[in-house]
Amino acid sequence: MPLSDYEIVIGLEVHVELSTKTKLFCACENRFGAEPNTLVCPICLGLPGTLPVLNGKVVEYATKTGLALHCEIASFNKFDRKQYFYPDLDKAYQVSQFDIPICGLGYLDVKLESSGQIKRMGITRIHMEEDAGKLLHTGSAQISGSESSLCDYNRAGVPLIEIVSEPDMRTAEEAEAYLAALKEILRFLDVSDCNMEEGSLRCDANISIHKPGTPFGTRIEVKNMNSFKNVGKAILSEAERQMELIESGGKIIMATRGWDADKGETRPMRSKEEAHDYRFFPEPDLVPVVLDAAWLAKLRAGQPELPEAKRQRLMKDYSLPEYDAGVLTESAVLADYFETVAKASGNHKAASNWVMGDLLALLKKQEKSIAESPISAAHLAEMIQMLDKAVISGKIAKTVFEKMGEGAGSPKGIVEKEGLVQVTDSAAVEGFVKAAMDANPNVVAEYRAGKEAVMGFMVGAVMKVSKGKANPAMVNELLKKMMAA
Repeated sequence: MPLSDYEIVIGLEVHVELSTKTKLFCACENRFGAEPNTLVCPICLGLPGTLPVLNGKVVEYATKTGLALHCEIASFNKFDRKQYFYPDLDKAYQVSQFDIPICGLGYLDVKLESSGQIKRMGITRIHMEEDAGKLLHTGSAQISGSESSLCDYNRAGVPLIEIVSEPDMRTAEEAEAYLAALKEILRFLDVSDCNMEEGSLRCDANISIHKPGTPFGTRIEVKNMNSFKNVGKAILSEAERQMELIESGGKIIMATRGWDADKGETRPMRSKEEAHDYRFFPEPDLVPVVLDAAWLAKLRAGQPELPEAKRQRLMKDYSLPEYDAGVLTESAVLADYFETVAKASGNHKAASNWVMGDLLALLKKQEKSIAESPISAAHLAEMIQMLDKAVISGKIAKTVFEKMGEGAGSPKGIVEKEGLVQVTDSAAVEGFVKAAMDANPNVVAEYRAGKEAVMGFMVGAVMKVSKGKANPAMVNELLKKMMAA
């Protein structure tokens, strides 16, 4: 029986490391890539006699995320101890939130590329918790094949929020689209860098299958997926496995499985725990979190413009096509850069073209982010104005842009220093045209014989003679006149 006879039910649990300067309950630096066990202290190591102190920034970031996802914000919430035993959990319990999380029911509207439709995905909850350490296996990437395991506790105590979705997704495409939309919002809020390679964004998928019209099946949790594509592959692989088991007369038993990207299959890890297995109880060393109404109102008022709203506004305010608006809202910083260029230059479409094309290509080549751009928005706007006022030609603009990218300074300074001002004197341009015609008599003869397609070649020849300085409009006008003579 094909998988299409079944319906896949998917819910995602997304763990997001927050970009705070310090950890959740201590002053240790929250930074990736340090030498193992150098960013630790008695508090995050859980040594006896230490007491945690809540990082207020974590509460702010969790609340901002909840507001962006239309969640109910719990003005009274608390922390709990989630107890389990694993080498990377130094205290043998994790400080998390159980029955009263900071954010309740919400939703995220997701656009599906295949159909262009918007689907609403429910959010069950968002809660704050501390991260565990990290096991480093020697001899193998997997613990099962390793010779030994070492533990780095630098990550222990790093602040997380866990965003738990409703089981509203039915396809791998929907799951990937949900993750992409969520990541985009988190980056716009500037609460996390969402770098999956560094573990800043981690996803577990709860997957079950059933035939339409029958109750939902038993869910299986799948872990260890390091990309959105792997999430999609794992969903399809696990759904196929469940279908084959059911069709052969087997029974799905709730469990946790890991994703093996090399083999393209899920593998058993352990039986699935229930809430009572963790023996949750209120964290005795922390008082409940009470959100002041005035503080919450101020935070709500200061929420940034979110990606979809910004896309719609850019299309409306700057008359941009949907494609342009989509590219320019890949990050809040990029969108802000574009708007600065557009307003300062007065040429919205030119600003869009230069930012999307030449600037992004330059940044990719230099392996820099938009925040590290060697060309300021003010300088790019100035160059566009010089181009619009015919001070420089399009070809010269490319040269000026290249030199700005090398750190040569302002476009005006580059033009003056390099002598790149566009030639608009008719006698001078006529001299360039005559020189190009004299150098290409055969092409001139072809044009006069009726082959008008060679005009493009001759325009290029004139620009070459003038070293790109001749005014293109004058070149075209004089070429037509002199070629026809």
